[in-house]
Amino acid sequence: MFYRERRPIETIPQLPAIRDEVIDRAVPAGMKIAGAWSWRILAVVAVAVVFGLVIVQLREIVIPFMIAILISALLVPIVQLLQRHRWPKAIAVVVALVGTIAIVSALIYLVVSQIRAGSADIQERSMVAYADFQDWLNTNFGIDAQEFNGYLDTAFASVQSNSNALWSGALSVGLTAGHFLTGLLLTLFATIFLLADGGGIWRWVVRLFPRKARPAVDGSGHAGWITLTTFVRVQILVAAIDAVGIGLGAFILGLFYGGFPLVIPITIAVFLGSFIPVVGAVLTGAIAILVALVYLGPIQALIMLGIVLLVQQVEGHILQPLVMGAAVKVHPLAVVFAVAAGAGVAGIIGALFAVPLVATLNVMVTYIASGKWRETRRPNLKEAIEQ
Repeated sequence: MFYRERRPIETIPQLPAIRDEVIDRAVPAGMKIAGAWSWRILAVVAVAVVFGLVIVQLREIVIPFMIAILISALLVPIVQLLQRHRWPKAIAVVVALVGTIAIVSALIYLVVSQIRAGSADIQERSMVAYADFQDWLNTNFGIDAQEFNGYLDTAFASVQSNSNALWSGALSVGLTAGHFLTGLLLTLFATIFLLADGGGIWRWVVRLFPRKARPAVDGSGHAGWITLTTFVRVQILVAAIDAVGIGLGAFILGLFYGGFPLVIPITIAVFLGSFIPVVGAVLTGAIAILVALVYLGPIQALIMLGIVLLVQQVEGHILQPLVMGAAVKVHPLAVVFAVAAGAGVAGIIGALFAVPLVATLNVMVTYIASGKWRETRRPNLKEAIEQ
């Protein structure tokens, strides 16, 4: 009688394990790496999409808070300066905030008052320019005043035929105005609390993370805050260069071709408009061109158009990518694409927050990935603000 030795069950090869091993050997190493990266990228994208949807739903809260962070990044150095001169923190916060509001309001009032003071002259010159334009059309294209007025009547009729859309747009503007007032109040209160107790708010945020992750989060927040304050300062510099460039061009035209009394309002309008990406620069540049057309004539208006385009091209393709990219440690190409992507996804708001968001996230992720938080202790945000 033959005796067959029984093998332990655990030593018998399991078919699923053999199949998995065969499949594992059959898949190239590059495909394994690509698959591992793919599902991780998909997970990150999914989290980003969900996070973006949440922000869209809460945009009436998120946008004022993000604007308050930018304003706080601008005003924190002023508050620090006042505190170093032994000002109480509460008074320093109030003076910095009220002073900033007063300066911006004074600039806006100067623009409006200058335009209102010259409104009668602007109206008279506009009528003369309109008559000259009709004569030019009649001389060069054979379009007389009656035919031109017919074209205008057709345009007005087209506007009236779409009155329903215009009324719905007006209603939406009214609703937006109410949201704007709410957002303005939220921005004001958020700015006050960030200036008064930014360190406490940040410590509360850090405590939301696991204990082992807190040093990394704290250090990355410090690095991101430094980058954000640098971005705000550089943005002011870029806006000032835009304003000086276009204002200087307007002054030169007025100096050589006659009176141009709106140089200062145009310069201020360009400076303030430069903080509103895309739309602000276009509108303020169009105002400069229109004023040049009314006061000086079509040739000077074309020269003003060239000056505006030149300044905007230099600002968009040289100052923003190079100066801003070097300041916030983001490649110039990334700055250009960030602004384009932000404008495409969220319009003006997206263009406004694109560069600071990309720059801040880039610095924070780089700091965490470098592992510097394991080697040395970085000061927390409160210490950074008080330094």
